[in-house]
Amino acid sequence: MAVVRNFVLFLIISLHNASCNVPSSYYEWAEPDTRTISSQSSNPRRQLSLQRVNALRRVMEENGVQAYIIPTADAHNSQYIAESDARREWISGLSGSSGTALVTPDEALVWTDGRYFTQFYLQVNTTVWGLMRQGTDLSIQTWLERNMAPNSVVGLDPTTYTRTAWSPLYNALSRANVTLRAIEDNLVDIARSRINEPAPPRPNKPLLGLNTTYTGRRASDKVSDLVSELRDKSVSALVLTALDDIAYTLNVRGSDIPYNPVFFAYLIIRTDLNNIILFWGNGVLSSDIVQHFSTENVVVIVRPYSDVFDYIRSMTNELPEGSTIWLPTGASHAIHSTAETNGKFNIITSISPVALMKCVKNDVELQGFRSAHIKDGLAVVRFLRWVHQEVDTGVNVTEIDVVNKLNELRSEEFGYCGPSFATIAGAGENGAVIHYKPSTEGDQRVIRKEDMLLVDSGGQYLDGTTDITRTRHMSSPTDMQRLTFTRVMKGFISLATVVFPKGTTTLARKSLWDVGLNYAHGTGHGVGHFLNVHEGPSGIGSALMANDPGIVPGMIFSDEPGYYEVGEYGIRHEDLVEVIEMNRQANHIFAESIVGNFSGAGAVAFRSLTLVPHHTAILDVNLLSDDEIRYLNTYHARVLETLGPILLQRNLTDDHAWLEAECAPILRSAAILIKTAPILVFVLSIINVTFN
Repeated sequence: MAVVRNFVLFLIISLHNASCNVPSSYYEWAEPDTRTISSQSSNPRRQLSLQRVNALRRVMEENGVQAYIIPTADAHNSQYIAESDARREWISGLSGSSGTALVTPDEALVWTDGRYFTQFYLQVNTTVWGLMRQGTDLSIQTWLERNMAPNSVVGLDPTTYTRTAWSPLYNALSRANVTLRAIEDNLVDIARSRINEPAPPRPNKPLLGLNTTYTGRRASDKVSDLVSELRDKSVSALVLTALDDIAYTLNVRGSDIPYNPVFFAYLIIRTDLNNIILFWGNGVLSSDIVQHFSTENVVVIVRPYSDVFDYIRSMTNELPEGSTIWLPTGASHAIHSTAETNGKFNIITSISPVALMKCVKNDVELQGFRSAHIKDGLAVVRFLRWVHQEVDTGVNVTEIDVVNKLNELRSEEFGYCGPSFATIAGAGENGAVIHYKPSTEGDQRVIRKEDMLLVDSGGQYLDGTTDITRTRHMSSPTDMQRLTFTRVMKGFISLATVVFPKGTTTLARKSLWDVGLNYAHGTGHGVGHFLNVHEGPSGIGSALMANDPGIVPGMIFSDEPGYYEVGEYGIRHEDLVEVIEMNRQANHIFAESIVGNFSGAGAVAFRSLTLVPHHTAILDVNLLSDDEIRYLNTYHARVLETLGPILLQRNLTDDHAWLEAECAPILRSAAILIKTAPILVFVLSIINVTFN
């Protein structure tokens, strides 16, 4: 019956989602995707704003451009960007992950979403810039159609727009007799140089080769599979532009972008000459990376990063007429237009085959994820005990102290390479800001005993990437906090335990929907293996992601429902989960109930990788089913069994005692939650058996 109930739940949620209207303030994922920047009103960029805009206007006039678009983007369609690509931020003053600036001779506008409306007025000089609210005001395309004079020119750096974004804008403006012009030299970069504020150089940091101990497969094996696929499709060349695709294919990592172990590069794989061409830095690799490629049995021709466009032009002259070139959907308009220069080729535009390859982890990568989460669990458990102890004893602990302590404790674990995103440490009202991240500048929020504390953090380890959220109340929650905390937990467990047909997707919102509540971010994202913490194309959201192949064993996702009471508190529970085959032998609380496999389609389920206790003391047990309590007790027993011996081995006895208390089983007696030490649980169990 448990399996049937779970599948019915899956159907209900999926059908509800099909007709659900996503609010305009929808956030893709809960983790922030920009570095921490002060949002204080004294921000010096406010005073520089007019000077910067006027510098750009002079460059625009020289180039015959009446409007210039500045997106938040780099040449690789990266979610996170380096300082060298933060042009929209420089020109407008608005930090944050979302936004597009537009400058004309008379207007300066920024389009952004609801996350940044308040931030806009704190950071931006509103005598120079106007706010355009996405979902409420005119879109940038509509604004240009209505406001640009016939025969005017809109300029755009073609490396910062994908072809899929370029084409509809180009077509719409053409109908209005307005030209969208690709301008090779970025006009913002030129303006920066004119006023002696040049853009920082593009990072080109040392590379790190990963051997098969971590990757499970040599680069040569990955390339061989790709070449076979290309030949099956009669493709002569694949141009890889996504930085994580390149890092994965070559088993190399970097540190050019904050939180993401990637490096700026392009990679072309050709089938006609069996060539692998890497465009990186100045085209010269260090001896250790040369040796790495030799060990990986892969021959890589290296050319300077800036040579990629010239090479593509030359390649199109070399290849026979009618040849096919594969360009991923995330490739820039600049890459597309360069490949089309010759005009005698077929262009495939579809999802990168590497994206589909890397989202299903091999056995070594999966074991690495499990190992990384043991190390991460130790660090987070030690942090949670520390923060409770400090706050309980009256020590002033700020949100930034939380960020620093987590990084300190993680750094004690082998293979730690830094955070996987900017830590969210939201106390009280700050926890309700989904993408909140504390700043080192300005007033510091102290964590109080009456606070709900939401901490969403993660680490990059050589053997895997982690992402975990735990919400703690520092003393006694209100009835509403207890209710919402429990309902979010019910949704979390629903997704953690659901059994469903292989290749489908599912959600975790029903328990909140039942009482008219919801949350405005995706329920689960794919996660890279020592790569980007947000990895497509698979996800668990309010709708399928483009090119989503569905959920199959070996994938890694987050399970992160939440609830946010604006101005008061936020709640989110998040584990990373591994997709497993579901049968009677599976390590799953409903395994013994399995009697079929969806008529041969195959049954799959999730198993948590994260090993950190939930704050069960503030749950409302009356809202929990027996299966939900069983799930929590089983999970906490595994956490204690896994981490406990390691803590004792390290003589961390205080941390072990805290963990043991937090992992104590939940018992239901007269509809009251009883959470006790393990020995007392044993005694109570005997009493229950005796008197029942």
